[in-house]
Amino acid sequence: MINALFVCSANKLRSPTAEQVFAAWPGVETDSAGLLETADLVLSPEQIEWADIIFVMEKRHRAKLSKKFRRYLGGKRVICLDIPDDFDFMDPELVALLERKVGPFLRR
Repeated sequence: MINALFVCSANKLRSPTAEQVFAAWPGVETDSAGLLETADLVLSPEQIEWADIIFVMEKRHRAKLSKKFRRYLGGKRVICLDIPDDFDFMDPELVALLERKVGPFLRR
């Protein structure tokens, strides 16, 4: 089982889409959160500890994650997807982009 955590700013569009898309994949457990204090679900140290792999949507998310949660990230693989905040929740173009960029990391 792979525990995949998806992180964006507000946890409203990109990361919840990724969480939903990959929750249906066999052998994958998913969760998502946002880095802003106003996020629908604010990222917690427990989520980072749970995750085997962490996907961030933008480079600034990786930087903020490293700064704010450095002590919890030891040995965690953090992948930047370079997906801008230009999509709606479950936008078919976003889903295709996520499957193309994330899929190779979750296939066994």
